[in-house]
Amino acid sequence: MAEKPHVLIPAPYYKPAMDRLDEIATTHHLYSASDPKKMIADVAEKCVAFATFMKCEPSLMDQVPNAKLVANFGVGYDSIDIEEATARGVKVTNTPDVLNDCVADLALGLLISARRHIVHADSFVRAGEWPVKKVYGFVNKVHHSKVGIVGLGRIGEEIAQRCAGFKMEISYHNRSMKPDVPYRYYPDLVEMARDVEIMVVITPGGAATNNLVDEKVMEALGPKGLLVNVARGSVVDMDALIACLKDGRLGSAALDVFPDEPNVPEELFSMRENVVLTPHIASASHDTRMAMGMLVYDNLKAFFEGRELLTPVN
Repeated sequence: MAEKPHVLIPAPYYKPAMDRLDEIATTHHLYSASDPKKMIADVAEKCVAFATFMKCEPSLMDQVPNAKLVANFGVGYDSIDIEEATARGVKVTNTPDVLNDCVADLALGLLISARRHIVHADSFVRAGEWPVKKVYGFVNKVHHSKVGIVGLGRIGEEIAQRCAGFKMEISYHNRSMKPDVPYRYYPDLVEMARDVEIMVVITPGGAATNNLVDEKVMEALGPKGLLVNVARGSVVDMDALIACLKDGRLGSAALDVFPDEPNVPEELFSMRENVVLTPHIASASHDTRMAMGMLVYDNLKAFFEGRELLTPVN
């Protein structure tokens, strides 16, 4: 029986899916090795591919010269140097589409929670304040709100469809207009922020969108505005966000992603009434993570068999 191809796993992903790789490959789990340098020295020449969650530096590619595929677990690949990989003849794949609905669901969940103060109201009840204060206080509606979506890609369109179900007036900012959608297009992000009540960020990360949502955008969104980020932490200027929330130039925020995960600025912790925080869980359902993991599996299997990759990035 032929030896199975060897795959290096620099960073772990959804375990039930990761374990399935053992059916088609001999896997080497670098993240759990007691001596990572020794593991690389022992298996570097054998490994023909990487399976990983957003981690595969050029220096690691240098050490594993025969690996010609990075099968990334995740739709985003901004932490993988695509130009470097391409220059080395290394293909990169990702896991698009299978997580669209889950991310869009959480975006709406964050939006509703922030507008209706669900998390803070829960704390109000648990702390026994209801019998004392009698009334929680009034909040902002969700239905018929004006929402602007930053990045109308696959997930952005799913978010827009959900917003339409809440009878919202939908606008979007994109690199270019999409002629096949009924929503208002804004080439200028500040202008869109000025005209909406809620902004949902779902644009890709990377240098091109670093701090795209800056102080000017937040000021335009205003003291009654809500910023929801389910994209990448790098897309929103975190220092500006904290400053604008502190002095009231921005009304509220709901964040699933942060620039230095898993570290979250402590200034946000005390903002209980107007800030909702989740630990990068937009795609974190069992079904979705399994589907993502099996797309990694299927790309690796296609690579081993010399077939066309299912979701190539480069």
